[in-house]
Amino acid sequence: MSSRVTICLLLLGFASIVSATEPSLRPGGLAMIEVGDVGSTRPQVQMNGKPVLVMERDGKWLAAVGIPLDAEPGTLSITVGSDERHFSVNEHAYREQRITVENKSYVEQSQEQLDRIWSERKIIDAVLTSFTDKAVDGLSLAPPVPGTQSSSFGYRRFFNEQPRSPHKGMDISAASGEPIIAPRAGEIAATGNYFFNGNTVLIDHGQGFVTMYCHLSEITVAEGTSVEVGDVIGAVGATGRVTGPHLHFGTYLNGTAVDPAIFLSD
Repeated sequence: MSSRVTICLLLLGFASIVSATEPSLRPGGLAMIEVGDVGSTRPQVQMNGKPVLVMERDGKWLAAVGIPLDAEPGTLSITVGSDERHFSVNEHAYREQRITVENKSYVEQSQEQLDRIWSERKIIDAVLTSFTDKAVDGLSLAPPVPGTQSSSFGYRRFFNEQPRSPHKGMDISAASGEPIIAPRAGEIAATGNYFFNGNTVLIDHGQGFVTMYCHLSEITVAEGTSVEVGDVIGAVGATGRVTGPHLHFGTYLNGTAVDPAIFLSD
């Protein structure tokens, strides 16, 4: 049996993971908001001027809203056509993570390195904020690689005791060279070797649902090609700013980093 077939069979057990999961109403979490009855045209939904994924479930249109990591506890809103819908965000304290990096250029960069980082950031942000208007059936993801899934999403990070941006993904422990698979069908939106992320692949799954894979030892897919669940997209490595081989796995909705654990099976 091929690896793709094996993964597809496994996904039959994953199909209800997200649909059965209660919304995680916290910074870096997910809000699922009913926005209409199926039978009408799929509603146009936005949050802070960004389009929001809308999918069908149980005869209803549901907006899947990524909650920004910097959101304050309280009330946020989305627009549904000319209407406004509100939802609450709960307080959540993320832990701190202190990392020692031997290569000091990954902590304090030269102007040349900053120019490179800025150029790469524009490429990545263009993908994360893109919106391909196609139907999306559920949000569940197969694990991209076997291994221990850390709960490091949202950690407030310090590199060599200097504060940096929060961790916007999940680190999965795996040996260098371990194959990484696409966790659902999509299009390869970008690939590249980036300063912090190392060898990186980004997959567009539709309507702003994007997954990111960083620090790869090799990339085995080309930008613009389609992948099915179970296709190998690369291998685990230790490129970029790392302390050892692992996969940094990120998930994004409406341009916002969301905890990957919400979409993965236990």
